[in-house]
Amino acid sequence: MALEQVKMALEKNGFAVSVFETAEEAAAYLNREIDGVSVGFGGSVTMEAMGLYESLGSHNSVYWHWREKDIFAAAASADVYLLSPNAIAENTGELINIDGTGNRVSSALFGHKKVYFIAGKNKVSPDFDSALHRARNVVAPKNAQRLKLKTPCAVKGDRCYNCNSPDRICCGLVVHYKKMKSMDMEVVLINEELGY
Repeated sequence: MALEQVKMALEKNGFAVSVFETAEEAAAYLNREIDGVSVGFGGSVTMEAMGLYESLGSHNSVYWHWREKDIFAAAASADVYLLSPNAIAENTGELINIDGTGNRVSSALFGHKKVYFIAGKNKVSPDFDSALHRARNVVAPKNAQRLKLKTPCAVKGDRCYNCNSPDRICCGLVVHYKKMKSMDMEVVLINEELGY
């Protein structure tokens, strides 16, 4: 997949964009760019596969609730925040995120010096409607299954049921139509399939 069209759409929306062929190249870039600061992580299979917690942790103060308990506040107040969008609309450049706790979506909106959205090519959908469908009906069920929740989407593994389960993980939806005015934002696109 050529990532040039989505790069141009994201740039038109005010985002800085870096494109890499491999996750290894992207991780090396992030390790050069992020140095000597505090770094918060949102839950991300993509970032875990890239080994970013370990590599960035060797020269930064890193906070990730997947590695430490009761670390949400430290991650929310970090200088830099990293997350992976659930989907990106290729033709119009919107970023879509669904969240259960709110830590990822809130940190993607305000409070950091810089936010990096890290995405493999599998996160790119042709348009906004297909990107929203992907976030709700592909990503959310896979994350619910990974977390061993008892939501209908996790049990059946096929789609969102807009459930009322206490385990529901899709409680909030954020669409970045444009880059937020309050902080630097960069999208790191990787020409490999990563995460969900």
